[in-house]
Amino acid sequence: MSGAFGAGGTIATGTESSRAQTQAELLGVGTPDLMLALTVRDGGARSAVAAGAGVVARLLADEPAVRTVRSAATGDPWLMSRDGRTGLVTVSLSGSDADRKEAALRLVPKAREAVPGMRVDASGASWATAELDQQAGADLLRAELWAAPLIMILLLLTYGSWAAAALPLIVAVLAVVCCVPLLGLLAHVSDVSAFAVNAAAAIGFGLSIDFTLFVLARYREEHAKGMPRARALEVALSTCGRCVFCSAAVISSCLVAVAAIPVPLLRALALAGVAVTLLAALAALTVLPAALTLLGDRVDGADPLRRLRRAPIGGASRFWHELARRVTARPAATGMGALAILVMMAWPAVGLRLGAIDERTLAPTAPAAAAAADVRGRFEAPPERVQVVVLERPDAGLGNYTAAVARLPHVGAMRVVSTSSAGGPGQAEREQRPAVVLVAATVGPDTPQGARLVDELRKTPAPGPVLVGGRAAQITDTTDTVRGALPWVALTMGACLLAALTAFIRSAMAPLKALAVAVISLAADLGLIVWIFQYGHGADVLGGFTVTDSLDASLLLFTLAVAFGLSIDYEVFLLGRIREEFDRGLDNQAAVIKGISRTGRLMTSTAAALAISTAAITTSHVTILKLMGAGIASAAILDAILVRGILVPAVMALLGPANWWKPARIGRQRRRGPGTATSETAAG
Repeated sequence: MSGAFGAGGTIATGTESSRAQTQAELLGVGTPDLMLALTVRDGGARSAVAAGAGVVARLLADEPAVRTVRSAATGDPWLMSRDGRTGLVTVSLSGSDADRKEAALRLVPKAREAVPGMRVDASGASWATAELDQQAGADLLRAELWAAPLIMILLLLTYGSWAAAALPLIVAVLAVVCCVPLLGLLAHVSDVSAFAVNAAAAIGFGLSIDFTLFVLARYREEHAKGMPRARALEVALSTCGRCVFCSAAVISSCLVAVAAIPVPLLRALALAGVAVTLLAALAALTVLPAALTLLGDRVDGADPLRRLRRAPIGGASRFWHELARRVTARPAATGMGALAILVMMAWPAVGLRLGAIDERTLAPTAPAAAAAADVRGRFEAPPERVQVVVLERPDAGLGNYTAAVARLPHVGAMRVVSTSSAGGPGQAEREQRPAVVLVAATVGPDTPQGARLVDELRKTPAPGPVLVGGRAAQITDTTDTVRGALPWVALTMGACLLAALTAFIRSAMAPLKALAVAVISLAADLGLIVWIFQYGHGADVLGGFTVTDSLDASLLLFTLAVAFGLSIDYEVFLLGRIREEFDRGLDNQAAVIKGISRTGRLMTSTAAALAISTAAITTSHVTILKLMGAGIASAAILDAILVRGILVPAVMALLGPANWWKPARIGRQRRRGPGTATSETAAG
């Protein structure tokens, strides 16, 4: 089934840089997908390096998947290292991202066999993608194997019996196992990368545990009050089951909004996230009730820690009751304190810089990362720093244009390459062929200076239409695409949240409060991510990684979307319980205190289980996986403790009865008077 998955490109489609790449490839030039660095083992001469590069270039030129090949055998100084011991063979491949990845996996061994006396190191986007998928799959499997026993211990401490502790893990494994073939089918109609499948499976594992614990905890609480098991299950499904349904709908809506951004990897991550979220909810609402019915009284048996428990399972938490009482007694002071902490955490996000994935997301010792770093250090004009400028009608102004480009800041070298005509053999001689200008920058493609050079190249007056491509242009266009789509994505996510919570809570004010709190929580999580992964603070704690001074736009946005969904997940559960107590006749403050005392322990345990599951990912050797794991784990803990434990009850206490205001019912509420219980059913 894994063969059906694609590669999931990290560059936005439909941009100027992608059009430039397509046009340049038709002309026999382009940003390479695969780079082979050939080094003479015993320190031979340049001629030996050039000869080996020629052998490899001729071999690869005959491959159907190869579109263009350029090598040091042609005497190109940009493809020969400064010391003359290493030559490059750059290859542009045809087909989709998945086709290019598979071609790279096939071609690199052939190239190494063709020159047995030389060392051949591979790098480039297609080879790095293949290595990334392999490393990510192994790391995620190892992480979940480490996390499962820890989660089992946590659940055993929280819920007592072996059966109750095992049920969330069983449901989670079942949801993830069912997700893989579903995504395999989806991969036949959309580009779903293997990396996206692995990442979504890890998140689905944590979500499944969350959803299962919501229903299981309510079931055990109702049964602990003396309710028959069948009736307790009905109440759990009618209350917390609705919470699970609402949470899954909100998380899926957020990810669908993200999927509208035209970045293949981001779209693949979002689609995989939607699939695993829906499967997690379905398993929690079907498999769990069936298992509870079959187990009966055995679900509460064999509690090895019964003598150590100070409070009965299913009862209210004294700690959370006392915390909620103190917070609601002084809501302004406690709320401002929590808000101040969140604002300080969010402050580093002011310096956020977006970028794109390259070999540096792998460990520095990974073959693709080491080969790319070697090329950056030993070659005068590494391919990643070369801007590809396509002039469709150069005419007589080509010389003036190149002179103007040469004067731009950060231009190290430049040349016009000969191209094959884009037209057929019958093209009229008088028709001017397009020209390709290769501009070697002195700065990296993911630096602010690299982005400014792309902007200057596009603004420089040219003889006719011009397309600017290359790695720097691809990164610039991708980040611009993501930034341009963010307002619409944010509006869509906010509208989905407000619609779902308004229908669920039956209030106009509570959803607005939930949205504001979720944005604050998300900003704090973003600030923490920037502080760690962009600025490099605490890198040693996470096992070390390469700090690139930017964050990949696709993975960052996906991580924030999941964190936003989790924030709403906990909000739905908490608000549902508070609304239930309010509908039973308690005033606003008493309902808040009782709701938190009943859900605080559960939210802490679910957040801890999710944090363990996702924090285990930070042991990966892939930086973007570390980012995703740390970002989601910190969001879960921050949201369950500081936000839901302090900020939410403080705000709800300040708002008072206005929490439950709804325009259509305001007249009826006034006639009933304050503190009167409504006749509506419990929200869950």
